[in-house]
Amino acid sequence: MHRRGVGAGAIAKKKLAEAKYKERGTVLAEDQIAQMSKQLETFKTHLEEFASKHKQEIRKNSQFRVQFQEMCATIGVDPLASGKGFWSEMLGVGDFYYELGVQIIEVCLALKHRNGGLITLDELHHRVLKGRGKFAQDVSQDDLVRAIKKLKAMGNGFGMIPVGGSYLVQSVPAELNMDHTVVLQLAEKKGYVTVSEIRDGLKWERERACHVLDHLLKEGLAWLDSQAEGEPQYWLPALFSELLSRDITPEEANQMTP
Repeated sequence: MHRRGVGAGAIAKKKLAEAKYKERGTVLAEDQIAQMSKQLETFKTHLEEFASKHKQEIRKNSQFRVQFQEMCATIGVDPLASGKGFWSEMLGVGDFYYELGVQIIEVCLALKHRNGGLITLDELHHRVLKGRGKFAQDVSQDDLVRAIKKLKAMGNGFGMIPVGGSYLVQSVPAELNMDHTVVLQLAEKKGYVTVSEIRDGLKWERERACHVLDHLLKEGLAWLDSQAEGEPQYWLPALFSELLSRDITPEEANQMTP
């Protein structure tokens, strides 16, 4: 007994049903997109009202500012993306980060003769706050990071190197690769490092360690104490808080290098 084949009518009905399901699915998807777009516009409207109402708080309070930026991120809006954009004009945050960027540059330039262009984020934060005075707008380390990222995008040598749960801020266009970064991280606790410590801690050959340290010396990012007990010590002034707190002249700094 032969099985009967599927008739042309059945095939046509099946295709028609599939087409209807597909059409229905498309309609549902379009409805969902339209609904989401409507919700997004409503949220954006509320966000604009919130920004207008709390303009001063957002400008002056760093925690308030971070919370607002997180709210903006949920709808894909960057209030710092353009200095002439709606959000920047409404809140003045574009001017805030521009002015903060200028102050960061001024602090870094003032300390370059001491640290070679590297400074801890903590030290930078302290000096920025000191320079602004107690009646100025509040500035958090998160604000500094955002401003530095804007400076970095301008291609003027600024960058951040992760060290000990925080950052070193680089303000000079020195070429620093991963080898330099791990040596900076190794020196983070004491403020200096030796060739032996690098060899023991990182399992490097002597030539590799010396190459990295020579580069840091050349770029002015490290000072060499050749009279240290045991073996020469390579000091990273950006990591040595006592050194930064003293009024050391370039002439005194030169005495620490051969």
